[in-house]
Amino acid sequence: MPGIDEFQGHIGPTYRESEAWWPRPASAPSGAPNILFIVLDDVGFSDLGCFGSEIPTPRMDALAAGGLRYNNFHVTSMCSPTRAALLTGRNAHAVGVGAIAEWSNGFPGYQGHITRHAATVAEMLSDHAYGTYAVGKWHLSNLANYGAAGPHEQWPLGRGFSRWYGFLGGYVDHWNPDLHEDNHPIRHTPRPGYHLSEDLVDQAIASVRDHVTSAPHRPWLTYLAFGAGHWPLHVPADEIARQHGRYDEGWDVIRARRLEKQKALGIVPPDTALSARNPGVSAWDALDADERKVCARLQETYAAFLSHTDTQIGRLVDYLEHTGQLNNTVIVLLSDNGASGEGGPMGAVNIRKHLQTEKESVAHILERLELIGGEHSFPHYPMGWAQVSNTPLKWYKKNTHGGGIRAPLIVHWPRRIIDGGAVRGQYHHVIDIVPTLLDELGLKAPEVYRGVSQLPLHGTPMGYTFDQADAPTRKQIQHFELVGDRALWHQGWKVVARHTKGADFAEDRWELYDMATDFSETRDLAAQHPLRVREMVDLWWQEARRYQVLPLDDRESERAFAWFRDEMPRRYEYQAGMARVDRLMVPAINGRSYHIEAELRLATAHAHGIVLACGNRFGGYVLYCAHGMAVFEYVYTDTVTHTLRAPLRPGAVVLKVQFERTEAAGGVFSLWLNGERMSEVRAPGTWTTYGITAGLTCGYGNAPVSQACLPPAVFSDEIKQVVVQIDDDRLAMPPSFSAMLEEE
Repeated sequence: MPGIDEFQGHIGPTYRESEAWWPRPASAPSGAPNILFIVLDDVGFSDLGCFGSEIPTPRMDALAAGGLRYNNFHVTSMCSPTRAALLTGRNAHAVGVGAIAEWSNGFPGYQGHITRHAATVAEMLSDHAYGTYAVGKWHLSNLANYGAAGPHEQWPLGRGFSRWYGFLGGYVDHWNPDLHEDNHPIRHTPRPGYHLSEDLVDQAIASVRDHVTSAPHRPWLTYLAFGAGHWPLHVPADEIARQHGRYDEGWDVIRARRLEKQKALGIVPPDTALSARNPGVSAWDALDADERKVCARLQETYAAFLSHTDTQIGRLVDYLEHTGQLNNTVIVLLSDNGASGEGGPMGAVNIRKHLQTEKESVAHILERLELIGGEHSFPHYPMGWAQVSNTPLKWYKKNTHGGGIRAPLIVHWPRRIIDGGAVRGQYHHVIDIVPTLLDELGLKAPEVYRGVSQLPLHGTPMGYTFDQADAPTRKQIQHFELVGDRALWHQGWKVVARHTKGADFAEDRWELYDMATDFSETRDLAAQHPLRVREMVDLWWQEARRYQVLPLDDRESERAFAWFRDEMPRRYEYQAGMARVDRLMVPAINGRSYHIEAELRLATAHAHGIVLACGNRFGGYVLYCAHGMAVFEYVYTDTVTHTLRAPLRPGAVVLKVQFERTEAAGGVFSLWLNGERMSEVRAPGTWTTYGITAGLTCGYGNAPVSQACLPPAVFSDEIKQVVVQIDDDRLAMPPSFSAMLEEE
């Protein structure tokens, strides 16, 4: 498009002798559809009603009834890589996102953000008059770019979207979320009836509404990425009540029932076998009454969470229908990976505590059964239910067996798809979505974008499946890798290796499956076809070299821990009212001594409000003033809090909280007022910084940490400055952190 230096009119002495010229605006292809991506999080292959579930999902089922379901569609086995592949049409490692964004490691395939050599679909289509809007989870910017000051080039507005409302990373609190709008953090004020999924759909509707009322002649692309159904399983209590009793029969019965429904729906072949229980999953009949009660309630909560999400999707579809947009809107609905086994055998009320500090007993969960799903819980279901979600497949999210990478896909486009309600069985992968859309639009991916040479698209267009139910699969090959788990599909056969963390990669055992006859990967043919295994493993290595999969790296959160340890500063200065610091950018206090020093000026001894708050009621700390006292609370878990107090006085006040590490994960907290030690308490255990559940604020609160000082709790008097200073006495890795790594 000509720029200002390429003026094509004529300039004379005055406008009378001159000829004006206006550059022609970009235009969309004739009849170009609107595009709506709906991305679910950690939702298994069988979790939608139209894919075999008993969970009520009538609105997604209706999209399937009017569109197509794909039963041979695959993704990567974690969220960030799938999202990178979905938005670019290229393989995840090739664009720099071989694992979740936090697990970048400095190698080309693991940068934690999308390379500039791979324009996103938003970047491509914005050049063709599309309005582009992102709502919800991003998770495509690495830790170095999480700060409020940026750089923001890897946030949605830097990758082709004109607006964004959502959250940067994973496991968001749906009652008290850390949110961003465009390129800045925003304050969340808790209010009765709030739920993040509802908020996201409100924002999606608003984005489309604002687009069509200002540019009705231009199409739009909206990327709606829910936090559901990733833990924490947060959902209104009345939604959970509707599920009561549904799971009392247990996971063995429900999984078998789902398989029979899948066969009846044509989602799986009639001869599909149910995979054996994954290791660590007990027979339901082997559980005692309390264990069954706990496990059933946690699954009721998950089912309610997904059903509630379905209702929100329905609101968006209703809006499109009522405004006459549904008929020419392509809706692509998928999950980013298989269901999560991170809940362990029994699940948890507070999964972050369960993973990082202490295991929750069945008795502990049973006592808090009525809290599950509400804002005083951070729950996750047991892995037995995760395998139900993945019926009839084996393994979970993070694995490259079917349970990690086979995902539900619904494509709804009334103007183009006439075979409504049908199932398609051609093999396809998430990298095939963008090539399909471009192909349908008659567009080519740019070879150069904004002066940067572009990787070719790696995907195979799927549009032929819209009209040809029995057409042979056009895709020929697809590789997979996630923290050492590897797989390759090639012309109907699949080799797969499940890697044990820390083991020699060369000793991994490769399995072989004929996917044309073994949908659920239950018959390993490696011993019968050693030559085929060898050839396919060699082919995997070729693909791995071609697409930047190497070097193999089975480290997980250790990568983020190393970044925190080596890259984060030791001194932080905060001011009242500043933007929230993201939870992954808070001071790296794990395994170290440190102190917090606040300089205040108080008009009276009755100052009130938050001085500094980090984390939330499931883990964090807060320094606040109330009732004539300065109070520091260190929230170790939702049931263990260490509290210090000191009487206030008017005038200049310096409050200092000192933590002296005396053992690997413990130490002594003390509270000082104007240089005088006022109180102290020993804490045998402390949280790790990585994975803390909310961000940091100064002078106000965003997420609740203490029930005695709930947000917004704006500080009443003057905060001159707050400094967090970290000593250089770090340990290699606290034991609690090591324990967490074994669970994730």
